[in-house]
Amino acid sequence: MSTDRYSSPLSERYASKEMQYIFSPEKKFKTWRKLWIALAETEKELGLDITQEQIDELKEHQDDINFDVAKAREKEVRHDVMSHVYAYGVQCPKAKGIIHLGATSCYVGDNTDIILMAEALQLVRKKLVNVIAELANFADKYKNLPTLAFTHFQPAQPTTVGKRATLWAQEFIMDLEDLEYVLGSLKLLGSKGTTGTQASFLELFDGNQETIDKIDPLIAEKMGFKECYAVSGQTYSRKVDTRVANILAGIAASAHKMSNDIRLLQHLKEVEEPFEKNQIGSSAMAYKRNPMRSERIASLSRYVMIDALNPAITSATQWFERTLDDSANKRLSIPEGFLAIDGILDLCLNVVDGLVVYDKVITKRLMSELPFMATENIMMDAVKKGGDRQELHEKIRQLSMEAGKNVKQEGKENNLLELIAADSAFGLTLEELQDTMDPAKYVGRSPIQVEQFIAKVVQPILDENRDILGVKAEINV
Repeated sequence: MSTDRYSSPLSERYASKEMQYIFSPEKKFKTWRKLWIALAETEKELGLDITQEQIDELKEHQDDINFDVAKAREKEVRHDVMSHVYAYGVQCPKAKGIIHLGATSCYVGDNTDIILMAEALQLVRKKLVNVIAELANFADKYKNLPTLAFTHFQPAQPTTVGKRATLWAQEFIMDLEDLEYVLGSLKLLGSKGTTGTQASFLELFDGNQETIDKIDPLIAEKMGFKECYAVSGQTYSRKVDTRVANILAGIAASAHKMSNDIRLLQHLKEVEEPFEKNQIGSSAMAYKRNPMRSERIASLSRYVMIDALNPAITSATQWFERTLDDSANKRLSIPEGFLAIDGILDLCLNVVDGLVVYDKVITKRLMSELPFMATENIMMDAVKKGGDRQELHEKIRQLSMEAGKNVKQEGKENNLLELIAADSAFGLTLEELQDTMDPAKYVGRSPIQVEQFIAKVVQPILDENRDILGVKAEINV
């Protein structure tokens, strides 16, 4: 690591080595050479005067890229693609004359971008599936643990800790569905020439339309894709980048929502993210256990959500068949969006895998509010004993206000049950009222909902992806 110049925190602190390699110069330029080989092989198969000896020479030097030669050449010609054509030709003198034949720069540049985004989406998919699996495990473990639910961050009808986790998992599953659709729809640019008309191939193949129609399908097959986009300008439509970035932004939004919930729960001392033995929470307040990983998820997620605007605006502002104002933006927005979401998913894996649940705190808070939640049941029991429903409703309202005042203004315990027991209109003893205070009676179908969600929604995903389960994330800082 150089200490005298800027280096991206995405590389130094957040993203995995695996994701960093996908967007590395080595991966990029090796892919360029694979594409040049695929083009030469295709042209040979379709009848151009290209020898197997030339193909073999290209393959021999496919991975040993002479970066120094390319870098020196680019200083002279100011063109990255032609610099690497030249460098490849230095290593392959027999094939020099047929490298990049009939192609334009976007043949290697754009096809490589699609290939790298597809590989990066596969890595994102793998980690996303593992986050869903971890959440499912957590949900199943705590499906029966009642907890106070919140609407407007105000106490509301109880749920269970596990049921809440299914809400997080469901959003990630929606992201997975979107990801799989976009990943399955990605196509290569192919080789369509300077304005997408394949004019150069008309010249090379003497106007033979049937032969030219075979070029893109052959290239796609050699590079592991089903097909190429049917039409293009010089580039593939930049809307493709928009669709990909929107997938990343969707995952970021889901992660942000989950991390916010965890941060709030940690404030309530109900659930806590992992905190290592020697971890320091605050430079000043030694006792603190700040939810720094969840905060980092939120921080990086905002970056990814905003980053999605870059491809959208780029797509909207392209002129006709090609402008180059996309290039510098793409070099930043696409790789960095992937590096950031990679870091986010690693953090999600780490946090969910190590979540600590303080069930006694959860139960204490729930019990302090449960008398209010139980008033409808209490009213029904009182009616069964001959009470007037409308009269009882008004009495419960008044007594609830009194109990709330005792809690908020005087700092006392919630004494609603005692107040109800003292009112003869209800005809219920304190013991009878306390019997209604079983939290499990107020969580509705939460445990069953968790079981059904895991069985019907999550398990098919896990069964389909058994070969990629078990990912554990390493957090650098």
